[in-house]
Amino acid sequence: MKLMIDGRCIQAQTGQSLLELVKQLGLEGKTLKDRPLAAKIAGEVFTLNYIPQREQDRDPERPSLRRAMAASNGEVRLLRYDDPAGKECYIRTAQFVIFLAMRQLWPKARAKMNCTLGSSVYIEVLGAEDFSASRLKSQVAELIGREIPLIRRRVSLQTAIDRFSREGQTDKARLLSWRKQDYFDEYYYGDFADYYYGEMMPSTAYLTVWDIVPADGGFVFAYPDDQQPDSCAKVPSMPNFFSVFNEGERWCTLMECETVADLNDLTTSGRIRELIRVNEALHEKRYSQVADLVSQRGAKVVMLAGPSSSGKTTSANRLATQLRVHGKKPILMSLDDYYVDRDKIPPGPDGKLDLEHINTLDCDLFRQDIAKLLAGETVELPSFNFFTGRREWRGKQLRLHPDSVIIVEGLHGLNPAMIPKDVDPDLLFKLYVSPLLPLNLDDHNRISTSYLRLLRRIVRDYETRGASVQKTLSMWESVRAGEKRWIFPFQEHADVIFNSSTLYELAVLKKHIFPLLTAIEPEDACYEEVRNIVKVLNFVREADVDDEIPPTSLVREFIGGNTFYR
Repeated sequence: MKLMIDGRCIQAQTGQSLLELVKQLGLEGKTLKDRPLAAKIAGEVFTLNYIPQREQDRDPERPSLRRAMAASNGEVRLLRYDDPAGKECYIRTAQFVIFLAMRQLWPKARAKMNCTLGSSVYIEVLGAEDFSASRLKSQVAELIGREIPLIRRRVSLQTAIDRFSREGQTDKARLLSWRKQDYFDEYYYGDFADYYYGEMMPSTAYLTVWDIVPADGGFVFAYPDDQQPDSCAKVPSMPNFFSVFNEGERWCTLMECETVADLNDLTTSGRIRELIRVNEALHEKRYSQVADLVSQRGAKVVMLAGPSSSGKTTSANRLATQLRVHGKKPILMSLDDYYVDRDKIPPGPDGKLDLEHINTLDCDLFRQDIAKLLAGETVELPSFNFFTGRREWRGKQLRLHPDSVIIVEGLHGLNPAMIPKDVDPDLLFKLYVSPLLPLNLDDHNRISTSYLRLLRRIVRDYETRGASVQKTLSMWESVRAGEKRWIFPFQEHADVIFNSSTLYELAVLKKHIFPLLTAIEPEDACYEEVRNIVKVLNFVREADVDDEIPPTSLVREFIGGNTFYR
């Protein structure tokens, strides 16, 4: 079989793995930055242990592999750490080694994926009185040094459920009980087996850049730095973020919804309706508390920021409602109206416009307008025409009254470049909104905040903007890159971090998104991304409870029916 690997032609012999072919071509790389970690073939990601040409004409375990190779015409693209799919393979391998080491040292302990902190993850450890991060670090290093091949096998679903139950991993056993297929794929070493819903690197030896840092109640595992992958990322201090996430976990416990299996039980029993009511009441209470803080301080401007699909617009409107309870006269402003004309934005190195960049906004004009308004002056506000790509002046005049509070909503709301100088800091209130979902698939597999935001965006873009799944996914990495550069670094500067997630929404979103995702063909360039989304949703029980969701709910911003948009 003739293959084209990263543009280089090679004849693959029967039984040869991609890894052997990569070495034969001299493409294995000496550093993490250059080293191939996995491969993409016709939209699917494969381990480098994959054998393109087997003795059998058809692989009985995974016939789609043959189809993908045929669809690609033998073209293989190698994935490195700078590719999102390559990075995910690295993270999965790290998870395998971490939990294997924990099992070997503290077999009766419970280790639980908690939350992401920059390019690191906090893992909670329960039931290990003599736990030592340094001892764990030594064990991880030893496992890496053994160069353990990461091999996947297929077992019957019931076999996997029975084994996880015997081992005390009831979280995973309960999750698998919702699986529709009668088999389960897992990675294993000795008597340890686990799975992280995707491909891994060829062996533990590929895990070259990492660190384990002690933390209260567990430890932090640091991944490579995104910009310099041959160096370990620094673990950031994020006490505000961590506090809000922990509060979300406490609510998970109180509402008996810590995992997807719990959510499924609530859906099946009908108690998800109670979960919706409690979630929505909790949000309303939090908006009320934020309004209390704004009023007590005497703030005149609320700078509201957050990443894409966090529910910023709904949050601004619901906060405005609560401020009215305090006798305030809220005024909604959008940073979008301060975009500079599209033809004045310098293109990036790739020749495209980076619309996430801070230089797309007229920061000087915004600061001047806010300073003038706070000084009691009348200001004419701009409006941005997204059809023409130009700023317009439509005679919109604004002057603040004694009870006025401006709510400024936008991606860059917490960026220091937007804050006017020589203004009393107490007049400005900084609010960061993000769906910090504390719900896990199981102890070893968390559902990331970015995953939930992506689901929300796919549904919203399709329902309200007519955008296809492919179009939304094609922009997502650019959006995330902008968030990492322009939004996340400033979240700890907020006076309040508002958790805009709801524990019930995965079950609700599935009804809206699943038909869109399952229509994507394997030959599509975004097929692997879609498949990764579906892997999680396959375990979620769909809930037809839209009628229970209030018209002012954050979830309504994405599924439709939000009264703030009428």
